[in-house]
Amino acid sequence: MEWVWELYEDYVRKELRRLGRENAGDEELQNAFIRIMSESTVTVLVQEPWQNAVRFKGLAKYEAQSMMPLLNDPLNYLLEHFGGGKFKLNFHQGLNFIATKNFKPEGEPKWKDLPDIGY
Repeated sequence: MEWVWELYEDYVRKELRRLGRENAGDEELQNAFIRIMSESTVTVLVQEPWQNAVRFKGLAKYEAQSMMPLLNDPLNYLLEHFGGGKFKLNFHQGLNFIATKNFKPEGEPKWKDLPDIGY
């Protein structure tokens, strides 16, 4: 899950600086990362054509305890659950935006008939 740390690293370091921990060591960084991950959500969005533009349709929102299968193998998870398409994963801690990551698994779109979760 190195790719998740790469998304979170700046956010974790800023959070530690905010708490007065400017020179946090590896163990403190890891503990802060685990704490923030445990308070995080990830929203799965898919890009869909709309009129003469595109928009993002919300497909799912996962709390920390249920996001691990997605994070461990995002391409296969997205393909298995939603089919092919241009997906965006948005990570938040509460209302604070952390990062986004795009994925484009190839395959038939299964998401077209799914309801928009209204992210």
